[in-house]
Amino acid sequence: MKIGINGTGLVQKASIEAIKVDADKAAKDGFKSYWLAEHPTGGFDALTVLAVIASSVPDIEMGTAVVPTFPRHPMALAGQALTSQTALQGRLCLGIGLSHEIMMAQLGIGFEKPIRHLRDYLSILMPLLEDGRVSYVGETLSCEAQVFRPAEPAPGVVVAALGPQALRVAGSRTDGTTLAWVGPKTIAGHIVPCLTEAASKANRKTPRVISTLPVVVTKQAGAIRERISKTLTMYGELPSYKAMFKREGVSGPADLAIAGSESEVEDALMALKEAGVTDFAASVYATNPKENEQTRGLLISLQDS
Repeated sequence: MKIGINGTGLVQKASIEAIKVDADKAAKDGFKSYWLAEHPTGGFDALTVLAVIASSVPDIEMGTAVVPTFPRHPMALAGQALTSQTALQGRLCLGIGLSHEIMMAQLGIGFEKPIRHLRDYLSILMPLLEDGRVSYVGETLSCEAQVFRPAEPAPGVVVAALGPQALRVAGSRTDGTTLAWVGPKTIAGHIVPCLTEAASKANRKTPRVISTLPVVVTKQAGAIRERISKTLTMYGELPSYKAMFKREGVSGPADLAIAGSESEVEDALMALKEAGVTDFAASVYATNPKENEQTRGLLISLQDS
């Protein structure tokens, strides 16, 4: 299992410099990847940030986890992804996702037929990224376009997918999925089987399963979980995540946080690997410098384990 760093905790600072410093440290520490989210109403564009810091942070995969699809036409996203891939010299993994109905409502954007939208979206996005041209008329989206110059190689693409239909689309059309707030039981019994079966039927390679969870080596695991339960309650109310919590047999995000001693954290990470996770994008949830040092040290020692 490859281990990377998810820098989403810095996104609210809206500071390119802070992201650059964090990504550079991740690269120097030997982590395999660096991931950045994009909040639909945050005004901080993940792909632009990654392209800007590309020359300062070489030799590490960079990815979005994730760019919401509804606010951005696939032609517009393809253009930005191709430009970013050129700046990154072939190191981009484009993570996309439907986001959530409540977030799209804040933008005045409907959330009708999300799976149909996802199929149409990928029917435009993937040909543009892979072949540089598309001619497609769909139910929710259409596009007739040819880009000036395709990127070499084409960016990787993963889809944030939780339900069976979305997983089948992700497995059959992209490189895999990127997950947040999903535990090992659900990954092993639901995510991986759906994704792998779809990829196999489409004659695609074994899909990536990228997992992100808060992780911290700490003596205060109870306090950490209590803090998460208070500050991240929104995730516990979103229908798609609630369905995953029910599958896992937990009540909310705090129960999925990886917090405890070094051995407890290591056991939890190995459980994710055994469940089928190929990449763990750690969201380090340290509350002091010692926790941060111990957590990152353990993650470094477990690289490719």
